[in-house]
Amino acid sequence: MPHYRYGPAGKPITMKSSDLLKAPAFLREMGLSAMEYEAVRGVNIKEEKARAFGEEARSRNVLLSLHAPYFLNLAGKKSTVEASIQRLKESVAAAYWMGAYVVVFHPGYYKDSPSRREAVRKVIENLNQVVEYRTEIGAHGVWLGPETTGRASQVGDLDETILIAQSLEKVRPVVDFAHLYARFFGRFITKIDDVLKVIEKIESSLGTEVLKPLHIHFSKIEFGKGGEREHRTLDEEKYGPDFKTVCKGLCEAGVDAVIISESPVLEQDALKMKAQCLEVCGDKCIVD
Repeated sequence: MPHYRYGPAGKPITMKSSDLLKAPAFLREMGLSAMEYEAVRGVNIKEEKARAFGEEARSRNVLLSLHAPYFLNLAGKKSTVEASIQRLKESVAAAYWMGAYVVVFHPGYYKDSPSRREAVRKVIENLNQVVEYRTEIGAHGVWLGPETTGRASQVGDLDETILIAQSLEKVRPVVDFAHLYARFFGRFITKIDDVLKVIEKIESSLGTEVLKPLHIHFSKIEFGKGGEREHRTLDEEKYGPDFKTVCKGLCEAGVDAVIISESPVLEQDALKMKAQCLEVCGDKCIVD
């Protein structure tokens, strides 16, 4: 029976306290059981605090992940790549301290490479240094998670994230269904079969281990001619994709998932997704 966890991308916005260590208890009281620590502007957490945060999360049964800085381009120019590798190493260390099971990251951009294939090759080559660093510090429980990206200029369609994962040890795709929807201009992730195709392609290429759990980002999204523009709330009916469609696909496939809300209202929409999934799956799944 599939097991689903829900939580926000970052500290809950309705939590009055600014103390990060209070977030796991706050989320548990709301009925949520996951949280993605956002290091998107830089890894600024000290080891002592990261370890304390991780202990709080474990004591409340809140599963942690970590989103690496946005300022990454593993397919860029030499100085950019070097800085990106360093930021990813810092992300792995912070994830290790707090016990986060995956470091989510955007791989890079095509613009500095002669072809898309070459851009992906450069990502794999440069990411290998981060994999080696992970081994050096003993962070064996931390996966690296290249995320499906929402803009046509970015490395990160589904096939590319799978290839990156196939090429390196303990790397798994992170599926952002909103990004896939935007990348295909609203023509993909419109029906259950689309969701099943994503899951089946990952499983056939990488095995079932990377689906235990499948790490997912979700919100509704606005897109333009270049793809992603802005994340939207579940209540904004003019935008897609539809979360019930995604949940039906997950339930039919029978895979475990950690579902992180990237909606502007974070935990409020995480709770709505949880409720919608319970409505769709009922007693066919465990929603923690």
